[in-house]
Amino acid sequence: MVTGISLEEAVARMTAPLSPLGTEALSLEQALGRTLAADVTAPLDQPPFDRSPLDGYALRSTDLTDADKAHPTVLEVVDTVYAGDEANIPVNPGQAVRIMTGAMLPPGCDCVVPQEDTDQGSPVKIFVSLNPYQNYVYRGTDYRKGSVLLKKGTRLDAAALGVLASTGLTEAEVCRRPRVGLLTTGDEVVSPGTPLPAGKIYGSNQMLLAARLAELGFETETAHQGDDPAAVAEAMKQLLKTCDVLITTGGVSVGDKDIFHQALPLLGAEQVFWRVNLKPGTPAMYSVWQNKPILSLSGNPFAAAATFELLARPLLAALAGEEGPRWGEGVLDTPFPKASPRRRFIRGRYENGHITLPEGHSSGMLSSLVGCNCLAELPAGSPPAEVGTRVRILLL
Repeated sequence: MVTGISLEEAVARMTAPLSPLGTEALSLEQALGRTLAADVTAPLDQPPFDRSPLDGYALRSTDLTDADKAHPTVLEVVDTVYAGDEANIPVNPGQAVRIMTGAMLPPGCDCVVPQEDTDQGSPVKIFVSLNPYQNYVYRGTDYRKGSVLLKKGTRLDAAALGVLASTGLTEAEVCRRPRVGLLTTGDEVVSPGTPLPAGKIYGSNQMLLAARLAELGFETETAHQGDDPAAVAEAMKQLLKTCDVLITTGGVSVGDKDIFHQALPLLGAEQVFWRVNLKPGTPAMYSVWQNKPILSLSGNPFAAAATFELLARPLLAALAGEEGPRWGEGVLDTPFPKASPRRRFIRGRYENGHITLPEGHSSGMLSSLVGCNCLAELPAGSPPAEVGTRVRILLL
């Protein structure tokens, strides 16, 4: 087991041996937020016919030479076509077809006159001249049959799902997401809703990380154990029977009750690394049991939250065949008063290129994380950060 490695090396050691877990077909209603496992090719033209973009009259532009308010063109109305109708009566010279938005254009026409430029009569008087194919939507304007609509790796948002539905598809082949086991530990932790004995605290890590996993679209199974190594090893084993990856909190530092140093060998897990050169969350640990990843994070709430974003999200992305977290840059609008001998990540609010920092940055403090949407990076050896300092940020 290696110790004291960089964040980048830690991520590489976790993700390099991993492959996506496979694919599954989901209905479009279930596929929101999932990642396409293969390119999607259009099975038809969209629209599948030439159509009208407005309510009006489909006709031949050559019939409208010099038409204006004073000298209208008068045309015979031979049909009315609504959206959803098949237009099968041709437009001949001297004729027009009343047509509605989205309706199929009849053969013979090459433009559509808006109804407000007519008297809407029958026969109809036309008060404007048009060019050929004015107000005319061609078949395949949106996409052509055989074209690649969405590429493999596309995250399916509302627009992408709308495109898939427009092709007539009802399912999408997506990357399977890992089922995540979440094990919190600590004799000092009691569940919310129960009396709080002296010396105990209410547990927040399970709710915090389970909710974050749900925000990211991962199904989670949770458990809590005290500081007994054998019980923790058994709890890990049970969760790993039904989950693809396990995340734990607490018990990874150097205290008498940092029990993962005993629990992981009891489980028979291979310990890959311990301690990452960052703050908060330095004692993060990574192990593998029967080819299933185990990421053990600090029990301090903000440390758990920060290292989840920095370590767990790339790990989960690798298993799910998805892109990892997004990085960017911003300028501090709030000073950070402490020097950073070690690479440090602090919570902040990013908006329009600027970062505002809350009060309170200890790794055990959770309340100041509310409203934050980024982690700002302060490199190792940084002095106190002044207003105007440009920093790299991890977007949450």
